[in-house]
Amino acid sequence: MSELARWGVFVLDRSALHVEVPRTGSRLGKVERDVRVHWTRRRADGWASVDIVEALIEATRCQPVRAAVATLDSALHLGLIGEAELGEVFAALPRRLQFIRGLLDERAESGSETLMRLLLRMLGCEVEIQVRIDGVGRVDLVIDGWLIIECDSREFHESWDQQRTDRRRDQEAAARGMVTYRPIAEDIFWHPERVVAAIRGLLAIRG
Repeated sequence: MSELARWGVFVLDRSALHVEVPRTGSRLGKVERDVRVHWTRRRADGWASVDIVEALIEATRCQPVRAAVATLDSALHLGLIGEAELGEVFAALPRRLQFIRGLLDERAESGSETLMRLLLRMLGCEVEIQVRIDGVGRVDLVIDGWLIIECDSREFHESWDQQRTDRRRDQEAAARGMVTYRPIAEDIFWHPERVVAAIRGLLAIRG
């Protein structure tokens, strides 16, 4: 997953270093706690850096399902893989993980957006992705035609100019009878229960 992060692919937890080692390689010495070893059938030559398909296979195997979906969505959205490469990934995965392919959506523009989409579907919400609204512009997600979800991150929403633009967009949406909720990425990643509670509260308003 360290290699995926280098390519700009979303990885939820980057705290550990992941190293791919050929099964034919020599015996490893002591491995640090924050290093995860992935044994593969690849040849030993040139294995300091793996290709995107191999990296995605290992990332899907060792991450929680929601995080794995976000990683695959990211690779698809960035154009790093297509259907052919995606087929290679799933051909190498065990049967228990095959259902993940049906959860993918290359339209997701960030890992937080993918994780938010999965949370909403878990709640049974009818979710639209990347919706264009007259007078507002394109929004990340819309629930049941009236609740807008924008997955904000510090990178793109820190400046006052961007915040002012966001608030005016929210104002235009309100004029059209739509409500906007902007959970921060940190809560989507690490405190999803807070986000779920907020969404349930908003949905309860309209019964």
